[in-house]
Amino acid sequence: MKRMIIVLAGVLFLAPLTLVGVAQATTPSGVTSTTLGRISLGPYHETSAGFKLFSKHPTDTVVTTTTIAPGGPAFIVVTQGTLTVYDGDDPACTPHRYGPGSGFLDAGLGHVHIARNEGIAPVTVVQTYLSVPPGGSQRIDAPAPGNCPF
Repeated sequence: MKRMIIVLAGVLFLAPLTLVGVAQATTPSGVTSTTLGRISLGPYHETSAGFKLFSKHPTDTVVTTTTIAPGGPAFIVVTQGTLTVYDGDDPACTPHRYGPGSGFLDAGLGHVHIARNEGIAPVTVVQTYLSVPPGGSQRIDAPAPGNCPF
């Protein structure tokens, strides 16, 4: 079990596949997600050079891949295309673009964002959700924040 946690932690931190909770501001359209794996973990506490990974309560860890049709919303490592993300608390609605091999960490805990494919080709992303309630959904839907015109 300890080795699995360390391997999982290494993958999460060596490849930018980490996503802590997710909030999506719009209903998905043109989005296809596939769960690649889900594991249930009891309370754990692992440390390695430079990081700690722990949970006081049982949680699930979920890894998915998502393909987003052009124009569709999304939820964070980009493997194909360009993903444009707008933070829900940015009144200027500033776009943040991520191409293949790049990504971002969503802190979760109520952070709302809108992710869109504004290109002409599909976008594929891979995301890892930590601290998912056992058996619960890795998605947290929220109303559109109203800071962007779309």
